Amino acid sequence: QLRLVESGGGLVQPGGSLRLSCAASGFTSDYYTIAWFRQAPGKEREGVSCSRSSGNTNYSDSVKGRFTISRDNAKNTVYLQMNSLKPEDTAVYYCAARPLGLCSLYQPEYSYWGQGTQVTVSS
Repeated sequence: QLRLVESGGGLVQPGGSLRLSCAASGFTSDYYTIAWFRQAPGKEREGVSCSRSSGNTNYSDSVKGRFTISRDNAKNTVYLQMNSLKPEDTAVYYCAARPLGLCSLYQPEYSYWGQGTQVTVSS
């Protein structure tokens, strides 16, 4: 059974860093495009970053230059390194997967989702 589990969320001060992990099981992640989405209170879920198995990556304008997505195929895990965090980055972060797809931040294109991990940026 295909499963995605996020971890690494927590409370951090503005300007701080966190690294989120998305551990995949039930499939080989190197054949999938993996993306990170987030949903802030009262807002719609939005795309943050994606990583294609070919090495292609993409970022939303709001996180470009601050967040870095990477993958460790040997561990079947995708990471999201978040630096220079801002209060507006506060959200539940989800990872999602689609088989052999383009690196897209369009939610309907993703078939598999994790349960999410909370990130709170506050002093």
